[in-house]
Amino acid sequence: MIKTSESVMRGHPDKVCDQIADSLLEAISLIDKNARCAIECLIKDNLLVIAGEVSTNAQVDYENIAKQTLNNIGYNGDEFDIMLQVSKQSSDIALGVDKGGAGDQGIMYGYACDETKEMMPLSIVLSRKLAMKLDSLTRLYPEIYGVDGKCQVSVEYDKNDKPTNVSCVVVSIQTKESVERNKYEGPIRMAIETVIPSKYLNESTKVLINPTGEFVKGGPYADSGLTGRKLQCDSYGGLALHGGGAWSGKDLSKVDRSAAYYARYIAKNIVKTFLVKYCEIGIAYAIGVADPVSISIKTDRTQSEDATLLEVIKKVFDLKPKTIKYAFMTFEKFGSLAEYGHVGISNQHPWEHTDREEELLEAMDQVLEDGEE
Repeated sequence: MIKTSESVMRGHPDKVCDQIADSLLEAISLIDKNARCAIECLIKDNLLVIAGEVSTNAQVDYENIAKQTLNNIGYNGDEFDIMLQVSKQSSDIALGVDKGGAGDQGIMYGYACDETKEMMPLSIVLSRKLAMKLDSLTRLYPEIYGVDGKCQVSVEYDKNDKPTNVSCVVVSIQTKESVERNKYEGPIRMAIETVIPSKYLNESTKVLINPTGEFVKGGPYADSGLTGRKLQCDSYGGLALHGGGAWSGKDLSKVDRSAAYYARYIAKNIVKTFLVKYCEIGIAYAIGVADPVSISIKTDRTQSEDATLLEVIKKVFDLKPKTIKYAFMTFEKFGSLAEYGHVGISNQHPWEHTDREEELLEAMDQVLEDGEE
């Protein structure tokens, strides 16, 4: 079995849009924690479109924040024409949210596994670290590299589903015009060897760098970018289910984002407490309704054991949207989440805490006692 995950650099057009959307959300939320935001961006050539629904009394300079974000990534923000089309949240949606219901219907998933210390699949952990390292190269050698690029890492597993080696690494990175391969390839190979532990690299590992031979024209001048188009880079690298709702640009009243984080929180605590190899949690909501319409769990255990774990989850975790939002209210750094991933990046994020072991064990005892009766 070979499992592959992709990550993108900060200058990738889709990621640029994610970062702008979340930088705007962060600026608004720092002033008004109860703001309702659903911001999306589209970028192509030198045109940036910022659209969505925002309900807040906070006054922020959308254009200036967007340009600052572009500058931080490595583009020249002043080169972009910005079109702003933002209105207030629909009163129909607001009514349901004000009463404690979900702001939309949808299915959200969270995942955790025992494969890495991050409790994430190894391929997404390695590809993210490589993307970070590649971004550092663009700052170290601006005369060689542009800011656009992406990478993917393929990990081979044995029959016991344990990672044995990295079978392939692909790097596509923008380079400046007239830069020869022998000049840009060396630092990339060093980055790969720095990021990927030597035990996973061997003579059979394929390393493909700019496989087409040229990657000079990049960023929004080569491809359009759109918020929410790198969902698997943001989450579990394609190795777990995703409900399809974008995360960036949405405040925590939006279950697309907050419930997906909370599902990750539950999954991590289940893996740590009950020593399952992996756990995937699914939560579905109806618009305007507080309680989820369904909760699911999938682990490496039997169906019967999963059913018991589901009863434990229902006893310990309150899945009402207002409760979830309150659990994450102290979080402020939305802009950084859009860079390399929303989950599995930092244990400082509240949805990465594994602090419910005692409650889960007590609930398990109660569920088993009830079953015996």
